[in-house]
Amino acid sequence: MAFNPLEQRGIPVEEQFRSWSELSVEPLDKLGDPYTRCRVILMNGIEVESILFAHQFARATDDLDIRRALALGRRIDQQQRAVVNNLNPGDQSPLETTIGYEQVAVDLTAWLARNEPDPALKQALDFALLEDFDHLYRYANLYELIDGRDAAELTDSLTEIMPGRPTVVEHRHPYDDVRPHYDTHTVDPLSRLHVMTIVAAEQQTMNYYLNHSAELVEPVARDLYVEISHIEEQHVTHYESLIDPLDSWFEQLVFHKYDEVYLYWSMLQQEADPRLKRIWELHLEMEIGQLHVACDLLRRYQGVEPEEILPPELPEVPLTFETNKEYVRSVLAEQVDLRADGTGYRPLDELPDDHRYFAFQGIVNEGGTPSEAVVDEIRVVDGRDFRDEVEGPHPVAGLRA
Repeated sequence: MAFNPLEQRGIPVEEQFRSWSELSVEPLDKLGDPYTRCRVILMNGIEVESILFAHQFARATDDLDIRRALALGRRIDQQQRAVVNNLNPGDQSPLETTIGYEQVAVDLTAWLARNEPDPALKQALDFALLEDFDHLYRYANLYELIDGRDAAELTDSLTEIMPGRPTVVEHRHPYDDVRPHYDTHTVDPLSRLHVMTIVAAEQQTMNYYLNHSAELVEPVARDLYVEISHIEEQHVTHYESLIDPLDSWFEQLVFHKYDEVYLYWSMLQQEADPRLKRIWELHLEMEIGQLHVACDLLRRYQGVEPEEILPPELPEVPLTFETNKEYVRSVLAEQVDLRADGTGYRPLDELPDDHRYFAFQGIVNEGGTPSEAVVDEIRVVDGRDFRDEVEGPHPVAGLRA
């Protein structure tokens, strides 16, 4: 059934504040449904992005009414974020949380790519997908190395664990992370939602790795987080460059709120846990109320009706966390040797010898690479690396065990 949030009343923003006791929710079981955990991780990142965007908007205006409206919305977003984030189990280590983040990255990116109508945006998603897929493999090997645990207990084998595009070759000159942006006037509304969602998800991952690497004791673990946090920064640059910068602050605010509506609506469609369904449903109604406020600001300050920039209804298919093993394997087989080159991509063997990629690789990988070291160490300890290849041998012969 078509769902147009502009036709829904939602919860008025002045009625959305909750008490501390209402924000104190029972955490999930860390060995429960991995995709419920993925939904929680994603929506925490979405709320953080909304808060950070509203702060940036507030710093760009001296209109007190606009700043007050943004402050009101941020405080509500903060309460929503607290509820979502508190669903994460307290007995989950930073490394276990990291494995959840990478499962989100793999299955979110793969689903977006499979459903992306714009070939250029699909290619951008496919390219980074193989890198996040390799990060999951590196962290899973670290998990076995320092904790003696099987990462498949956390992923439930819904996402395979094996090498992707090796992290050691992912480091590239920053110029090659900047992509051409879509045109805001012609972009498919679904594409806009996809890009905004992946920017928020990757930004959360980047921030998590930046903030938690120093909490780890083992040097190999600290070094691995430092290395992969650099790739996550590359990914944020890669994805945010796809957004048309010509959208006004008011238009961006509307798009942020519309994306939140779409995502909470999507989470609600697939959630099996009744307790979480109630949270997703409540937050959906709250976001609809916040969308109306953003639309009113757009109307008052820019003279633009929201119907001029928003589609008449949400996408027919909700964003879904599901297994993407076959798709990931197909992209691996076709694109593992692809490298970024300016605003495009090229196979490794087609890059000229003097390309800045090779010079940059020589600088950052001089003296060894943590992502290779962790796999080397587990092979010394166990005689093999950790993998969860449930669909058969690796599709790339050179990356087989």
